[in-house]
Amino acid sequence: MKVVVWNEYRHEKTNPNVADVYPDGIHQAIASFLESETRHVTTATLDEEEHGLPEHVLQETDILIWWGHIAHDEVSDDIVEKVYERVLNGMGLIVLHSGHFSKVFKKLMGTSCDLKWRVADEKERLWVLDPSHPITQGIGEYIELEKEEMYGEHFDIPAPDELLFMSWFEGGEVFRSGCTYRRGNGKIFYFRPGHETYPTYHHPDIQRVISNAVEWVKPVENARPVYGNAQALEAISGKK
Repeated sequence: MKVVVWNEYRHEKTNPNVADVYPDGIHQAIASFLESETRHVTTATLDEEEHGLPEHVLQETDILIWWGHIAHDEVSDDIVEKVYERVLNGMGLIVLHSGHFSKVFKKLMGTSCDLKWRVADEKERLWVLDPSHPITQGIGEYIELEKEEMYGEHFDIPAPDELLFMSWFEGGEVFRSGCTYRRGNGKIFYFRPGHETYPTYHHPDIQRVISNAVEWVKPVENARPVYGNAQALEAISGKK
């Protein structure tokens, strides 16, 4: 199974606080805990040629993990279209934290994907809403993060196919923090935590959720349906 972790890789180069938490980049932090005997994990970043996602890489990718924040507009529309088509054809997509505002997530959702936000070192408690789901396996009733960025409702997304986590923040807001979708042959998981100045991706429960999600969004061996004009499978009585 081939997994690509995509990251803007901008904050880590310009903000010492982020570099202290993720000295090799958020993408490398995530890739390091996902690598296993059954997964080949690589990374790609915004400033690489074709954002590190040329055609041959995308065609070989089973799961794409996306983290973006300050440079959504710099992502090529051509690459967005290619990622979009790959999802429709079965590639799994995991969108993390501020990737909610990425071009590709908004294109797949068809909404603004906007929300409320605040950075104030708040406690976040992510309540598990579906303990039977594969993505929540190994997690207790909730995940507690000592400090995180607040995201608050209303979150302008389509109603999720499945809602797995609901966050509560110390300031009082709540947020739909774990959402699944199906688009074409592909599966999508949006997972909220992951502000760049906090060590969220070093938390074992957060790592467990993302690892579980990789297994859930991985492609199944089904051909994409054929659309358009179709010949009859049986003889049609009365046809002249």
